[in-house]
Amino acid sequence: MTSNKSRGGSARLVLLMAALSACVGAPEPRRAEAAAAKPQKPAPGRPQPTTNTWPIRPVANPPLPYQAVDQHEAPPPALVNVVRNLGQSFRGKVGIAVRRIGSDWTVAWNGNALFPQQSVSKLWVSMTFLDAVDRGKLRLADTTTITRNDLTLFHQPTAALVAQNGGWTSSYSDLMRRAMTQSDNTANDTLLRAVGGPDAVRGFLARRMIKDIRFGPGERLLQSATAGLDWRQDYSIGRNFYAARAKLPMSVRVKALDNYLANPPDGAAPASIVQALAKLKQNEMLSSASSRLLLSIMSEAKTGPQRIKGGMPPGWHYLHKTGTGQDLPPRSTGYNDVGIMTAPDGTSYAVAVMIGSTTVSIPERWALMQGVAKAVAANHER
Repeated sequence: MTSNKSRGGSARLVLLMAALSACVGAPEPRRAEAAAAKPQKPAPGRPQPTTNTWPIRPVANPPLPYQAVDQHEAPPPALVNVVRNLGQSFRGKVGIAVRRIGSDWTVAWNGNALFPQQSVSKLWVSMTFLDAVDRGKLRLADTTTITRNDLTLFHQPTAALVAQNGGWTSSYSDLMRRAMTQSDNTANDTLLRAVGGPDAVRGFLARRMIKDIRFGPGERLLQSATAGLDWRQDYSIGRNFYAARAKLPMSVRVKALDNYLANPPDGAAPASIVQALAKLKQNEMLSSASSRLLLSIMSEAKTGPQRIKGGMPPGWHYLHKTGTGQDLPPRSTGYNDVGIMTAPDGTSYAVAVMIGSTTVSIPERWALMQGVAKAVAANHER
């Protein structure tokens, strides 16, 4: 789109604004470890939902100028309609947001509702770490040793490396790449401890004026509470967590999952996520060097090849972070993909598709996400 393109008469503008308002969902009501680098035992009891309540300060670096983009343009009406139709027709709770980077419009369906992020939250941990690097507090080349007491649960390829010698030493740079491209939970929690725990991540988001993105208590407490369990470190070994979860009465599991979905401590609004991704692309979240590094790492992600990426046309590029929550058949939760689509001409769009809860098959979820990607590309105007 260019600034000299006519937008039509006032009647058309009224119709467009009506379509936009129908496309944006109504707002809904809105993970803690110590700051020391050494691992600490989780606090007893179940985690309580948290919200961003820190003082908001102006962003230090101003937005970068973007050429050939009208800052006051409206989104393509056809994109508004497609996003609305995809959201309405999907069987489950879904949030969709698309933001053209460098412009001021966002097309959304349930854009202001809070959805479970799951591993999408790894994005904020890496940003917080890189912000500490920018401020001279940490260095990517520094190393740390991970022991059995640091292991988490679910997907953690580093656990095999730790098991070989009872411990494993690696650089923070390597751990960040593992967390972002493989979604390694132990690598991510190690970065989280290094930056000062969940409060540091929440503070970073607040300083960057990103609202409606919560950060939970860390992977172990979040996932155990979602399942109806209190965390024990032996759950990190083998399939101990799965065995303990399977022994719970179904009523306990259902209630725990319902509570999590009703008020997710890691909940985030799709519209806020695409705002943060746009700020990252424009070097407003981090220094230009750190922004380039993180975006490069995101382009190497191995997860979710059939989600949004599966709908990308030839010549387009996509960098992203996925998230996948626990299943309690027939329900699946927290099935997400967020990232940045870039057209052949260099125009970029921040995109977030977040499925809070659904009973449909994985291919049907893929079809939804790919449909969003195809709609963005089809309605891209140079």
